[in-house]
Amino acid sequence: MPSPRLKSSHLLLTALLYSIFAIFLIWPIWQVVSTAFTSKEGGLTLDYVRLVFRDPLLVRGLLNAIGVAIAVTLITLIISLPLALIAVKFDFPGRSLLSGLLLAPLILPPFVGAIGFQLVMGRLGPLTVLVGAGRGPGIDWLGKYRVIGLLLIESLHLYPVMLLNIQAALANIDPAMEQAARNLGAGRWTTFRRVTLPLLRPGLFAGCTLVMIWSFTELGTPLVFSFYTITPVQIFELVSDVANNPLVFALVVVTLAASSGLYLIGKVLLGRATNAATTKAAVASVPRRLHGFHALAAAAPMILVFLLAIIPHVAVVLTSLTPAGQWYRSLLPPHFTLSHYKAALGDELALPSVLNSIRYAAAATLLAAIVGLAIAIIVVRTRVPARWLLDSLAMLPLAVPGLVLAFGYLAISVTLKHHFGQKLPLWLDVQENPVVFLIIAYAARRLPFFVRSAAAGLEQSPRDLELAAANLGAGPARVLARITIPLISANLIAGALLAFAFAMLEVSDSLILAQREGYFPITKAIVELAQRLGDGLYIASALGVWVMILLALTILAANALLGKRLGAAFRI
Repeated sequence: MPSPRLKSSHLLLTALLYSIFAIFLIWPIWQVVSTAFTSKEGGLTLDYVRLVFRDPLLVRGLLNAIGVAIAVTLITLIISLPLALIAVKFDFPGRSLLSGLLLAPLILPPFVGAIGFQLVMGRLGPLTVLVGAGRGPGIDWLGKYRVIGLLLIESLHLYPVMLLNIQAALANIDPAMEQAARNLGAGRWTTFRRVTLPLLRPGLFAGCTLVMIWSFTELGTPLVFSFYTITPVQIFELVSDVANNPLVFALVVVTLAASSGLYLIGKVLLGRATNAATTKAAVASVPRRLHGFHALAAAAPMILVFLLAIIPHVAVVLTSLTPAGQWYRSLLPPHFTLSHYKAALGDELALPSVLNSIRYAAAATLLAAIVGLAIAIIVVRTRVPARWLLDSLAMLPLAVPGLVLAFGYLAISVTLKHHFGQKLPLWLDVQENPVVFLIIAYAARRLPFFVRSAAAGLEQSPRDLELAAANLGAGPARVLARITIPLISANLIAGALLAFAFAMLEVSDSLILAQREGYFPITKAIVELAQRLGDGLYIASALGVWVMILLALTILAANALLGKRLGAAFRI
């Protein structure tokens, strides 16, 4: 039984955590909403929201964003559901290797893949040559067919998020239920449709929700593809006038409402869990062993999807190795060079952005580690009332679009500057020095990774040693440092690796908050370089390759530490 002192410390820590969420999560969202509904005279108004729906271009952008989100979600579901069934239900030589390779898209942000595709989908690029149209004027892939490229890039990047959630849901299904249906005469299709699929609803809901919100608010990919009639890009283009134009906040609020609506639709269609779906398997499912032709048939879809998934990676690597302006009318570059990697190390924009990102991501990871560990301890190790609410708030950044949080921090800075003027410290003026807000934004966006990793470690670690140390007189801080942290060190390291890597590659916050070149993180630098004439596209691709190497090493390390629990980091 926890001592009164321990109880009071837990309550105090919980109150502190709620205060942190109130300031750094709820306040930014409220700031965006209140600005969108406040008139110049200070009263309540709906005029700015009405202006959004009266502007045909903004309405078209919103419809395009919703259409892209729905299409990407359906494509990733079509890809991931069969792959998850094969990976969980069958065992064959190479299954573990192929399952790991299917996570390869996670090591490349979609907008970097889009940069590589700019040459592949050029009018006289490899794709044109491949379809036999390389002798004439070529095909305007990036004009007439750019939406197809956009859907392809985003789908190939996001299907692993769907796959991880479906696999986790399949692993929790009690095989006795499917066996009972088969014993009652149901065929494979009927068993899947009437038993397996309803029990998959929690995993389908989590996967579809994350993919839909992610693709709905994706900024980098349409920006690189020059697809400007889509809401995230329209918001980005209005950021320079944020202090004088409440319309942009109204557009962000409409985006938040639309993403919430998509979430609720998914909740209604997929989130209705049955009692059976809320219980884990009583007996472990044994995969069916396949050999020969059957093993090859099971492996074939996994191999095919992997080969498709690495096309953006290959495109980025080839672009980074191609001399500027020499890859056209051929499937492969005629010559190769390493000069772009050397140029990236000496470029006045590229190298400083890498160093900036390392500093921002390291500070954000430390902040997320402190807050995330505290949340995991409260949720798993205490009986604090309504601790589920704390857990839900920690997962909220996965469901709230990054654009909303970024504009929330921007709105806070603008409001403070309006009230304090020249007296406002420089570090609170995001337009002059965005470092503090970037670190907070990165930490908030990647906090769920750390919370899930730490909570998984605590759930699997016996509490007896902690209680024994407390009974021997050790205080809460000593128990934490000498017992708890060493027990879950692997989970903490994995969470820190994921948080650091994905903070390095944060897109929305970086593009919106970093407005001065001296503070650009790597993602902002890649987008800027890709739009620079001459060797910009090639240097951006070289930076993208460094990004791939970083994320590949990080995910491999996290997977080695967490194993099958890696999917918990992408679950809401």
